[in-house]
Amino acid sequence: MAITFTEERTFTQDQAQQLFRSVGWVSGEYPERLHKALMGSSTVISAWDGDRLVGLVRALDDGSMLAYVHYVLVDPEYQGNGIAGHMIEMIKDKYRDYFYIEVMPEESKNASFYEGHGFHVMDDGVAMQIVNPNW
Repeated sequence: MAITFTEERTFTQDQAQQLFRSVGWVSGEYPERLHKALMGSSTVISAWDGDRLVGLVRALDDGSMLAYVHYVLVDPEYQGNGIAGHMIEMIKDKYRDYFYIEVMPEESKNASFYEGHGFHVMDDGVAMQIVNPNW
């Protein structure tokens, strides 16, 4: 398995939807909005096995001080092969001159993965969100 990584956004709407559905993320049920969001993101790194999209990470940044990692996902058939870790390291390298690189894992079980890549839980931090009920 020769996985390649790129910042080029060559994935199609269908490929993105398939990847997001493979991990059961609700975003995959909104393929047009998902694709538009990915295309409008500051950074998207994708992982490929030939022409199959197998992983993706996206970051949003302010151009100077803060980069926020939002999506990190790998197709379950490819998990455990270091793909997510490699993409996180690519993000860390890209944003090495920024003051903050932040991530908010939606599941606490994933915190150790990020800690293994140098992230730490913020002192007195708490995650918050609004979920739009009209979706």
